[in-house]
This record gives sequence, structure tokens and C-alpha cells, in this order.
Amino acid sequence: MAIGTNIRTWFEGKWHDGDVPIMRAADHGSWVGTTVFDGARMVNGLMPDLDLHCARVNRSAKALMLNPTVQPDEMVLLIREGLKAYAADAAVYIRPMYWGISGDASAIVPSQEETGFCICLEQIPFAPPEASTTLTTTRFRRPVLEDAVVNAKAGCLYPNNARMLAEANAKGFGNALVADATGNVAETATANVFMAKDGEVFTPIANGTFLSGITRARHISNLTADGFKVHESVLSFDDFHDADEVFLSGNMSKVTPVTAFDGTNYQVGPITQRARELYWEWAAKSEAANA
Repeated sequence: MAIGTNIRTWFEGKWHDGDVPIMRAADHGSWVGTTVFDGARMVNGLMPDLDLHCARVNRSAKALMLNPTVQPDEMVLLIREGLKAYAADAAVYIRPMYWGISGDASAIVPSQEETGFCICLEQIPFAPPEASTTLTTTRFRRPVLEDAVVNAKAGCLYPNNARMLAEANAKGFGNALVADATGNVAETATANVFMAKDGEVFTPIANGTFLSGITRARHISNLTADGFKVHESVLSFDDFHDADEVFLSGNMSKVTPVTAFDGTNYQVGPITQRARELYWEWAAKSEAANA
């Protein structure tokens, strides 16, 4: 499913131009759903935390009982090679992926003997600074580890996210603020979430019901180093209604301000703006250090 343009695919040992077919009808991932991926970004020549995203896709593979076959540092080199075909100012979505090919005698457990792997580079515009979204509640919740592989960035989790998002869109909102199994706020349908109150920053504590994002961790680190008190806490929907600012944290846009949650409106405030500034300042320093 291409949502961007100018796609390049690394598959079976080389780079290809275009959206190359990679899975067969009988592959384990095609009919049992053993697929994982990760997402990084190149924006203005910067590739924040690329190494961490490559390491996480291998952890995700293991969570689905897949055998990861490419080391993270090798992935980084392949990705940097593939990105040379793009303009320096291109905004590119970077997606390493694994999937199961065969199964055991039950056909359910994936075989450790063979694992599919590719990297997809897709040019997708980066959201402008003025972009924002709105939130509403949803009747769907995040699962727990006993029910689903919430410790992986797995394709099989996304139908649940999709119905959250579809419900929110049908109500006229941009995204859904989602509860965990006990009714506390976990994240949104597509990203982790932060709120600010009285000059301090809060984010739902990572409790095993959602993927605690790489970009989320970077915001916590950056804001803490800048002197803000950042709390990982159990948060309710009432806490978000009482917040001064709310923003989303995800790889696709890094910081997305929230302007409303149901009947509550927010400013795009100084902490949201500072989180974005700190992120790109850190990204520039990190890229220079790795050059």
C-alpha cells in the first residue's frame, strides 16, 4: 500500500526502483499474519535514531517468533546507501520489514529456518509546523501482552488501531485517545501522547499495553535535559481534559500539537513548541556526530 511516491526497495540482496513484490500467497506472513516493521525518517538529511529503529525491528521479529537475519548496523548501512538516490531535502519514510515464510508442522508457529526481509524507502512529505489534530474517545482499547504481541511493532495489531481511527474520523476528529484494559489513557490510535500542566510534562507510564516509542523516549530525554519535570504517570481522561497542552509523539511527524479533545480546547503552547525545537536541535547534533 503506497501512500507516498518515489519508492525504492531492498530485497534479495540489492536495491530496486519501485514498489517491488516481496511476499507469496503461501508465505506464513501472508496468511497467518507474521509481519513486523519499523519506521524511521529522513528529513532534511537528518535520520534521527535510525540505529534504534533498526534494532527494534529485530526485537519485534523475535516477539513474533521470527528469526531476524540482518544485524542493525548492517541495516543502517543499507539504508544510507539506498537514500543516496534521493535529494538531500527529500522527506523519506524508512521501513525495514520481516515476515514469516514457512511454518512448523502445525503451520501456525513460524519456522526459524527462513525469514523474509526487505527495506522500503518511500518519499512522504513531512507535516508542516502548523499542522495539528483533534482527539476523541473510542470504545476500542489497547490489548495486554497476554492477548496480543503488544511488545512488537507488528502488522497484526493495526486492524485494532484502524477501527479506533475510523471511529474517531466518523465522529469528526483526527485521532482517538485510547484507554488500556483498566480504563487509563495509554496512547492514541497512531502515536504516543504527552500533556502539559502548570509547566510540567506528563505521559502515560509504559505498562505493557502499548509500544513505548523511540521518539517518545527522545522527547523525555530532551525535555528533562532542558530543565522540565517529566512524569511517566497513570493518567485519566479527566487529566487530559484538565491539561494546558497536549501533543502527539510519533515517528511520522515527531511532534503533532493537539488543539481539542472532545469539548476541551488547547493552545499550541510553549512546551509543545519547545519539544519540537529540542528534537531537531538534538537530531542535527546527532547526525553531525555520526557523519
